[in-house]
Amino acid sequence: MTKTIAIYTFILISSIFLQFSKSYADVPPEQKPEVEHLLEFVETTDCEFERNGKKYDGERASKHIKRKYKHYRDEISSTEEFIEYSATFSTRSGKSYLVYCAENAPVESSVWLLEELAQFRDQNS
Repeated sequence: MTKTIAIYTFILISSIFLQFSKSYADVPPEQKPEVEHLLEFVETTDCEFERNGKKYDGERASKHIKRKYKHYRDEISSTEEFIEYSATFSTRSGKSYLVYCAENAPVESSVWLLEELAQFRDQNS
């Protein structure tokens, strides 16, 4: 009986240890400023974001992207993956997010954000 209790105790302690020692992914520390810049860029833009047929200002779009980032953080390992998972398309409808800036034709959010990321990297290299 004590051998059985010892085995169950070992299994329980091992599973607890594995649960808390799980390695979580996220962008590397050196790319954190890029993600923070993109979030601020979205939040402060005068452009509108279209998501599932409705348009949102930058502040609402940024909040939505932050929620998705938090949800997918374990699957994200680069700034490009941050854009892909958090700011590219609706997981509900599968439709791409569009960005409307002034009188310009709408552009997919992934293109818009990747262009801003390239400029940010150029300025900070």
